[in-house]
Amino acid sequence: MTRFIDLADMSRLVNLTGIAPFIKQLVDYIEHDFKRWSAFDKTPRVASHSAVGVIELMPTADAELYGFKYVNGHPQNALNNQLTVMAFGALAEVKTGFPLLLCEFTLATALRTAATSVMAAKYLANQDAKSMAVIGNGAQSEFQIIGFNEVLGLTDFYLYDIDPQATEKLMGNLNAYPGITLHFCRSVDEAVANADIITTLTADKANATIITAQQVKPGVHVNAVGGDCPGKTELDAELLTLADVFVEFPEQTRIEGEIQQMPQDFAVTELWEVICGHEIGRRSRDSITVFDSVGFAIEDFSALRLMHDLAQQHHIGKSIDLVPQPENPRDLYRLLCRQE
Repeated sequence: MTRFIDLADMSRLVNLTGIAPFIKQLVDYIEHDFKRWSAFDKTPRVASHSAVGVIELMPTADAELYGFKYVNGHPQNALNNQLTVMAFGALAEVKTGFPLLLCEFTLATALRTAATSVMAAKYLANQDAKSMAVIGNGAQSEFQIIGFNEVLGLTDFYLYDIDPQATEKLMGNLNAYPGITLHFCRSVDEAVANADIITTLTADKANATIITAQQVKPGVHVNAVGGDCPGKTELDAELLTLADVFVEFPEQTRIEGEIQQMPQDFAVTELWEVICGHEIGRRSRDSITVFDSVGFAIEDFSALRLMHDLAQQHHIGKSIDLVPQPENPRDLYRLLCRQE
């Protein structure tokens, strides 16, 4: 039987500990898998692009487990009161191909994106960072704030969105959250002025310049999350030339990330190499660092592992007959020819 985790089950899984501890645990799972980077099959995600969005498959596997995520990105969905990002995931055992888990992954994507951002900042930001500008206050923003507060101890968050209602939504959700102070900002300049970390989370599928080189002070870490497909960027190219740029999987990031603006030989450092101690992260207190985050399949694999572990431990989810298991594996036909 395959374990199925729907939206209600996913909520139960997260609320066993709470959102913040769940993100912290997910950081540990992702960091563990990045430390064994060479153990994974790796390929850029398979993307089907249209004029209005993208639908993608994100697969990876180690010697024991295979995982994939189906995910879309349709910015205009918000105009029709639909989610811009929706996803589901699956985990299977390599030795048989049997599907162990089929699960909700829209919430999981927001959680793992926040966890990946936090993990990168753990290695790239100044250790005494206390404030963050959040540019783009849509569906991902609360998770980022909770993760950075829980794991790295950030307390002040400067919020800006071109739609003030998005910022009001965010503040309404987190105003009572303990240990953080939220600042409503009316421009990007106001938001980044006092920020040790800048996180960009915009949704429009466009080559935009949300952050310029002149807006980023020495010592700032930029967590660029929104630029995640061809033709969609958030950072000024000049900023990339001034910064040390870190990526997940270069073969994918050069197609989809901020560095799609740059020559193919533009120098970047893979984040796993920093985590394993093979490369330097932050070179000095005044260095500008950029995490060009597009989301990679190993991060989803880590989230699937965590969800599977918790679901087994706490007996959450439903057992479903996703694939046939006939008495005679050579007689599939009989499953359709049941006697009266």
